[in-house]
Amino acid sequence: MLPRACPCTVILLVLLVTGVSGCQKPAERVFEFSTDASSRAGMVALEDSVVLGNEVGAVVRLDRRGEPVWRVKFAQEVAARPTVSGNSVIVGTVGGELASLGLADSTERWRVTGEPPVLTPLVSDTTSVYVLGPDGAVRAHALDTGKLRWRRPPPKAEEARIDPTQRLPTPVLGEGVLVVSLGEAGLMGLSTTDGAIRWRHPLPQPLGMTREGDTLYASARTGRVIALAIADGVPRWEQAPATGLTSPPTYALGTLWVGAEPPELLALSPSDGKRLSGIALPAPLVTQLAVYGNLLLVATSSRQGQLLGLRSQGGPPVFSLRTDTPLRTPPVVVGDQLFVLGLDGRVLSWSLRVPDP
Repeated sequence: MLPRACPCTVILLVLLVTGVSGCQKPAERVFEFSTDASSRAGMVALEDSVVLGNEVGAVVRLDRRGEPVWRVKFAQEVAARPTVSGNSVIVGTVGGELASLGLADSTERWRVTGEPPVLTPLVSDTTSVYVLGPDGAVRAHALDTGKLRWRRPPPKAEEARIDPTQRLPTPVLGEGVLVVSLGEAGLMGLSTTDGAIRWRHPLPQPLGMTREGDTLYASARTGRVIALAIADGVPRWEQAPATGLTSPPTYALGTLWVGAEPPELLALSPSDGKRLSGIALPAPLVTQLAVYGNLLLVATSSRQGQLLGLRSQGGPPVFSLRTDTPLRTPPVVVGDQLFVLGLDGRVLSWSLRVPDP
């Protein structure tokens, strides 16, 4: 008769077989918060909280426990991601308002009205907030007063076919240049000082852009991905890694990532754009990625709203979270906490504890 194993030995064997060995789950739900309306704006991450807006004009600063720090109501939808610079958050609405709020207590510092709808996420530096209008017009406002610093008219009708009901890709700042994507007019690099055109580059059907160092990367629905010098627009490379792409590029973990059809996450070499690998996805990726440690956080746009934690080298997901709402804006990470904003206006958050591979 075999000797009877002690209870501790049995427990240890079970843990080894199941692979959990007493560790916590890689993602533990922290909270779910409803903004009481759908949202397409996206979130801004702060050191201890996030800021977001929704379709009824609410702007909320939410702490890491899911409690509102403050809430402000505008008359019309906040459809574009706000921007934060210093101790101010700047918000735009579809009614053409642009307002600066104190980050600590939401006190209004200035407000501009009577402008075109704000549909594209705002960007800012230490002196100005930059607004890309739905018709392709660009303007810069002083951060401290809201005063108009410069305005550039939209491209001529023969240069671009822009649908004013659709948001244009988020502008990118770097090297004293504001890069905007203007539909069929392609990419345009503008001086942040006065709005003068520094360079142009054709890119039909653009999806979005990102910057790493002095290089601008951009993707298009047609399957093209390009790299340009952000200061002068000089091309560095162009590739077509797929017949159709679905997302803006993301530079993360030393690699360039972009969503493709059929649903796949492509890894590209930042130096020459050549395809390195592909990871199958359950649904299309339409937004940029976030990163936690050595993990890629991938939000998908189906009704199930799956969010995946993937290793950059491939393999099965470290975790898969279901939100039951499409995820069409980037997730954000604050410390060891993940936040996502669903299309239905819910903010969901998880605490991440992912061991190294």
